[in-house]
Amino acid sequence: MPDGHVPSPPSERSSWLLAGGLALLGAIVLAGALLLGGGSSDRPVQAAPPAVPVVATTPAPSAASAASVLARAAAPSAKRHVRAAHGHGAIVARPSGKQQQLDATRFVDQTQTHIATRWMEGFYPIYAVAQRTFAVNWLLLASIHRQESAFSTASDTYTGLNFAGCCGGPMQFNVTNGPVTTWRLVSDSYRYGARPRTYDHVTAKHPSIYDDFDSIMAAAHLLSADGAGYALDGAAWSAAYSYYGHDATGVTYADQVLARAIGWSQHGFCINCGVDTSLVEAVHAAYGAPVLAALTKASAASVGG
Repeated sequence: MPDGHVPSPPSERSSWLLAGGLALLGAIVLAGALLLGGGSSDRPVQAAPPAVPVVATTPAPSAASAASVLARAAAPSAKRHVRAAHGHGAIVARPSGKQQQLDATRFVDQTQTHIATRWMEGFYPIYAVAQRTFAVNWLLLASIHRQESAFSTASDTYTGLNFAGCCGGPMQFNVTNGPVTTWRLVSDSYRYGARPRTYDHVTAKHPSIYDDFDSIMAAAHLLSADGAGYALDGAAWSAAYSYYGHDATGVTYADQVLARAIGWSQHGFCINCGVDTSLVEAVHAAYGAPVLAALTKASAASVGG
């Protein structure tokens, strides 16, 4: 990962403040209704997924979409106007060849893990804070969470590093690359949002890659810095591509991550549903294919040269 400057998150929009006020009012009304109805005070209230800000359409290949994704992959991020003074481009992960090979299998394994509904309830408040703070669609964030650690159920999520000895935590942040590691670039992201009152696996010290809130907030900040927003479009694909790395495995990663998020936006958040193959194909045709073609061409040119 090259050195980079991560811009501060955008100011929260008035619409989010209004939404937050309405949500708080709703919570108060719900609490009152439970009390008046004789509900037990020690009975846990089931958490619901956050609202989806944008319902995505299935992408279609076009010269415009291909050109825009290629431009984002090759140029500074969508936050380039913030970062231009520092002379840095997108923050791009650079996995080793060994990691890329093993990841192809890992991504399949992670998405076949069955996740309990109760387990997910602790993540919904975190996703909501991350979405509100960094203006990134929580479905994109949750899809990466699924891809990286099966919603924090992978055996090495909360201890040590992964098989490649580089990354750890729910969102698999790299803590060994550098000179400034990916994690260090965004490790203070938790300071920008209000930590939920309770959630599982709270660490004693912050920041920590093993703390769900710290890690998910850092991932949202990184995606925002690389151009992702509320829309599940080419900018979201490019940010996911940079999150993994600019290589063929990264193309597959971004295709799957975005297709899953789009599917959720269209049909509702489904913890254990598989990724729709037709959506993966559509995403690849619109965004992944031109980038993969450019990678193949560049590789052939380097061999020929």
